[in-house]
Amino acid sequence: MNSMNTIKKYIAKGLVCCGMAAALAPMFTSCKEDIDESNLYTFTGETIEDYLLNRSEKFSSFNYILSRIGYDKILAAYGTYTCFAPTNEAVDAYLDSLYNDPINVEIPHNGMTQPGLEGLTDSLCEDIALFHLLNTKVMGVDMSSSRTLNTLLGRDINTSIDPETGEMLVSRASTITSMDNELENGVLHEINCVIRRSNMLISGEMENHPDQFTLFSQALKLTGLADSLTDVKSTDFVKVGNPDFWTPKERMLGYTIFAETDQVLADHGITSIEGLKAYADSVYAHCADQGTGWYDYARNHKIEISTGTDYKNPWNTLSMFVRYHILEAKIAYDMLVRSGIGNETSKMQYVDYYETMLPYTMMKISKIQSKLLLNRWVANNSLTDQVADVGTAAMHTVLFNGIELQGVKSQISALNGYIHPVKEMVAYEKRVPQGALNERIRIDDTALFGEMMSTNLRGCTEDWVKAQNGGKGGTSSDRHNGCGYIRIPPGFFKDLAIFNGDDTRFLYFPHWGDGWSNYQGDEFNCMGNYDFAFRLPPMPDGTYELRIGYTTENERGMLQFYLGTSSDLASMKALDIPVDMRIKFSNTGATPEPRTGWCDWELFEDKGIESDGNMRNLGYMRGPLSYNFAGKVARSHPQDLRRIIAKQEFKQGEYWLRCKSVIDMKNAEFHLDYIEFCPENVYNNTRYLEDMY
Repeated sequence: MNSMNTIKKYIAKGLVCCGMAAALAPMFTSCKEDIDESNLYTFTGETIEDYLLNRSEKFSSFNYILSRIGYDKILAAYGTYTCFAPTNEAVDAYLDSLYNDPINVEIPHNGMTQPGLEGLTDSLCEDIALFHLLNTKVMGVDMSSSRTLNTLLGRDINTSIDPETGEMLVSRASTITSMDNELENGVLHEINCVIRRSNMLISGEMENHPDQFTLFSQALKLTGLADSLTDVKSTDFVKVGNPDFWTPKERMLGYTIFAETDQVLADHGITSIEGLKAYADSVYAHCADQGTGWYDYARNHKIEISTGTDYKNPWNTLSMFVRYHILEAKIAYDMLVRSGIGNETSKMQYVDYYETMLPYTMMKISKIQSKLLLNRWVANNSLTDQVADVGTAAMHTVLFNGIELQGVKSQISALNGYIHPVKEMVAYEKRVPQGALNERIRIDDTALFGEMMSTNLRGCTEDWVKAQNGGKGGTSSDRHNGCGYIRIPPGFFKDLAIFNGDDTRFLYFPHWGDGWSNYQGDEFNCMGNYDFAFRLPPMPDGTYELRIGYTTENERGMLQFYLGTSSDLASMKALDIPVDMRIKFSNTGATPEPRTGWCDWELFEDKGIESDGNMRNLGYMRGPLSYNFAGKVARSHPQDLRRIIAKQEFKQGEYWLRCKSVIDMKNAEFHLDYIEFCPENVYNNTRYLEDMY
């Protein structure tokens, strides 16, 4: 059956893949005691191994690779897996390409000892086999849009739909020829090519595409950045154990590069490194000038911008140009902007913000229909001329459409990152801090930490987490006993400081849908007598309200916020009075709750405008209109609050927010959902209102 027709059939029937029981695949370092025995089957049909054996004329080569590492036995027994099975012809072609590879001369024949299957080493068999297996069940309908999947190798594969043929692709080149073969222990998808994985670091992978990135690759080398983008993973963090929560054993690291192709550069008259250097001079030479410069951090610190040939100087214009293209996080195309969570309202803006390697600068990424756009600038964004609406189109003129990424099929995966080709020139121009970023900036908690993306934790499913945890974890109501939580060990995030050891248990709950009142669906939940601080994203110079979004619960506890210019406790100063997150009340109708001022805004003719002002006087705001909780918008949910924790001038640079429990409550919870930086010209605008979204 045509793969696209299969997808359409599933969507038409409204079928979804949910509640899959999943046991941890017994890796070479795993123990049999980790297996969830509730997931054992009495087999009445084919297993994945049976499927391969019964079609040996088609899959004997792949099954040979599995057998070399003992996975034929694993796929004949318990568990829930997804297998992408390449045909014999696909395996033969792949092995020929490995043995006769003219590019990788450092490792002769890519480690093969002779042509063909017998020339594979055990380590190569392990890499190939595990790169084609998942420890959860992923059906075609789950891949009907771009999807990043984590394999048993710990490396990503990406799915997409070929716009020309409608066929499902895996990592750009492998086509699924037979989809959704459901078996006793999972599902198998037949593919016509072995899924290729790059073992090159990101700069080497870029150099491996001379038809696209000759100039950008040369700039990476000249600036010395090619030699610095080498991080892959680390185990340098505090190890913790917990019988209920899964804890990552490795911290994956990596990078994302938004790169102009040689063709894009040529379209701008740039055909040499000298031409690219001249372009960088034109953008950055005067960005820090007193009075007229827009790069506030460089101007405030009187940094001398170099237009010379000292390219490894981080303040050389060519180095600045390249650095603004790089994020210190490994992010696939479909995860750059989180969408499709299931709790969004119709007018929600799909946008995420990330810090770049150009010191203390941010990049905005918007999703408009199916396109991803960098630094899109819309006039009066976050403001409205209509109560309880986003406002008329006339006030939201698009002043800069944004720089479009070429798309999911064009992304290039490296061992430690992704390269995303762009269609226009990317730069930290004046219109970025003064235009695209001059709006209410709402950042989901997970986007604060690059390791969340690099380790594939952001947006992972509960089933995936339970699979890592040997099947442990309960239902959504079992929130303190697993429930798909991930415990983040101290030292796992470089931008998170924990001050009191095991008394602070930092947890991530990757929930999807509207079962919890969370922006983008997920949340961090810090338990114990917590005391921690996290680094805030850097904003352009200005006066801002710093807000934090959360929901109230009886067990939340009470905390004091502090703000500092580093993670050093000596730099921290208390902000206002402690915040009691236990304030919990049912719908109070038109009568304001005395501590927060919350009341049902839908009962008033002014749609809550006056009561919004009363809440702000008490330091609170309602939740936004942009997402739902159990079918009700967050603004109408009495437990969904925003706390204004600071209203002050911020300089572009380093700030840390400390959160310290002020009551002795062993299992107190701090709920971190999102933060907001709202500039004064939005929250105190003399013409328009800040929109309720």
